[in-house]
Amino acid sequence: MTRVRQFSIVSLRDLLVASGPTLLAVIAVAVLAYIWVDPAPPRQFSMATGQFNSAYQEFGRQYAARLARDEIKLSLQPSLGSYENLQRLIEGKVDVAFVQSGSTENGQAEPQVDTTGLVSLGSLFTEPVWLFLREGAKVTHLTDLKGKRINLGPEGTGVPRLFRQVLDANGIAPGELQIGALENTPATVELLAGKIDGLVFSSAPEAPLIQMLLQTPGIRLFNFSQADAYTRRLPFLTHVVLPRGIVDLGRDIPAQDYHMIAPTATLVAREDLHPALVGLLVKSAGEIHGKAGWFQQQGQFPSPKYTEIPVAREAERYYRDGPPFLQRYLRFWLANLFERLWVVAVALAALLIPLSKIVPPIYVWRVRSRVYRWYGELRKVEQELEAIAPDDREAAREGLLLRLDDIEERVNHISIPLAYAEELYRLRSHINFVRERVRGTIDQHGIAVPQKT
Repeated sequence: MTRVRQFSIVSLRDLLVASGPTLLAVIAVAVLAYIWVDPAPPRQFSMATGQFNSAYQEFGRQYAARLARDEIKLSLQPSLGSYENLQRLIEGKVDVAFVQSGSTENGQAEPQVDTTGLVSLGSLFTEPVWLFLREGAKVTHLTDLKGKRINLGPEGTGVPRLFRQVLDANGIAPGELQIGALENTPATVELLAGKIDGLVFSSAPEAPLIQMLLQTPGIRLFNFSQADAYTRRLPFLTHVVLPRGIVDLGRDIPAQDYHMIAPTATLVAREDLHPALVGLLVKSAGEIHGKAGWFQQQGQFPSPKYTEIPVAREAERYYRDGPPFLQRYLRFWLANLFERLWVVAVALAALLIPLSKIVPPIYVWRVRSRVYRWYGELRKVEQELEAIAPDDREAAREGLLLRLDDIEERVNHISIPLAYAEELYRLRSHINFVRERVRGTIDQHGIAVPQKT
């Protein structure tokens, strides 16, 4: 008994063969788009901070701790300060750094700083100019500093560059002072020992040395009573006030309001920093610097204002719209994965739309070809039958009938989807049609041939 294969709903083999090249092409393009068009953010990058016991160093630690929660390692690189940080960014030695406003401004006989390739992630906090003096130093105006021993710190801190502009605004040449270049900690030791008359910091009040000097007997803070005039002459400066009692209310420290001039600290990055890291840094800046402080109100910082370096587009978008939608509810890496999948979706759509019109015809052709190829065999039998002389057909019929039986046996083993079963049954009827022709019961038009009696 002839075994006939059961019909299937879909021919998986033909479907795979028809769609396989298409699927491979789609996967390849999707992978390339995912990797090359929008690469994943790196898990490690570097930040230049500042001197030991400086506010930059402390804030750098806070950034590293917050980024570690998202499994990103922030490598902190100590430096002398703002100006050295800027140089490291320009030279590509670090990815992001704290830079003081005014660091790119031209001072007296100072070269222009080229900030091409750098972007600002926003201003973070004000850095008042702290001029600490020994109690005995009779200084009520900056012109009284002439001949005094004042430490401005190394050139890399940015303070010498900044304070030279302040002196220039007062008509004082740097050579009229005995300027020191010690770092903050040894300079503080020298001031307390009476070896210098004063020292200049430009730092947030969180710096441990600032906190200590504000409460040290025999050390007083200079009051910039002309602060508004400085902000008009040097636009990168702002006028801030150190309120009376802010250091210690019980001991009334300080005992008066102090007017101060202050540049702002900005977070500057190389423009090739991954956009996802830009958003993450701005988010961290909001957590670290967004609270109320001695010189700022709640939510005043971070801000896209107060920076002479152009703000990165990703940072501007964050300040305008807040964090991306997914990052409000998902962890950073998971949100970043979904945000990047749109690139893959576009690539898939670009391929699937045209290819979806190619795969179905290929599938239909492959299924039907398993049926149609047997029509070639039937046609050969018919051609052989027609080539045989009428008198010789009787002898040749047996061989042709055996060939038709073999064809039918093999056709019965064809696996074909139910949707194309009609094609198979039509083939079997045509096999029977040719068989009857061979037997001589019908002609080539299907008309019954009269049998001799």
